[in-house]
Amino acid sequence: MQQRVPSRWLAICLALLVTMAWAGTGAGAEGEPAVTVTVGVDHSPPYRIVDNGQRSGLYLDIFNELAERLGWQVAYERVPFRRILLLMREGDVDVMLGPVQTDNRQEYMTYVAPAFPPERRLFFFLDEDHRIDGYGDLQGKRVGVLEGARYFRRFDRDASLHKVPAPRYENLMKMLEKQRVDVVIAPEMAGLRAAAALDARPRVSPFFVPGEPAWIAVSNGSPLLNHTDEMLSAYESMEQDGVIESLMLKYLARPVP
Repeated sequence: MQQRVPSRWLAICLALLVTMAWAGTGAGAEGEPAVTVTVGVDHSPPYRIVDNGQRSGLYLDIFNELAERLGWQVAYERVPFRRILLLMREGDVDVMLGPVQTDNRQEYMTYVAPAFPPERRLFFFLDEDHRIDGYGDLQGKRVGVLEGARYFRRFDRDASLHKVPAPRYENLMKMLEKQRVDVVIAPEMAGLRAAAALDARPRVSPFFVPGEPAWIAVSNGSPLLNHTDEMLSAYESMEQDGVIESLMLKYLARPVP
């Protein structure tokens, strides 16, 4: 004689099946799995602060807001600046925050939005003999530069200059303090932040070069390349809402020493 299954057990089983079905849909809109974006970042305050578990800074704050509006998950991978360029070329990270446009980089990354403000390129010094009053004063001096960084066309292409690379601006300022370089070139905010950490406060030369916009860029080898229109729309909505201006004022309200 066949036994009947109690109706309450049927109800429980049905509820479990429904729960499992919902769990398998992911966190994305309309039942699609959420997009997870891998972002290559270096520790470069105040733009990118990735140290001791902290994830903040102007660039990260802007991108986190953009990702939240798109319903994306973000995973930050901390590596040196020069290494990020290699990972972008190979498609091993999806996004880079803050590169300036160059012909070489356009071969392997797509510039989505000029999300970050142009900053002056400043020249920091300690010894008065190393003050830079004009471009010609760089000749014969050891100039500290960030590995893989681009500053301005004439400087970047000038093979006659003695450029000394290091992985972080903090390293370059310490090299300046120890007289291993004569001058350090840096974007304004990063340079001032790194200089302020030294006991011997470097000074800013009268000569400076206007900056270029820095971008949110997507690797040409990333599936995220199919979402660049969405990214640009989200960024433009952040501009219209005043979010970009608010975040920039938070970090830019610092006087030049």
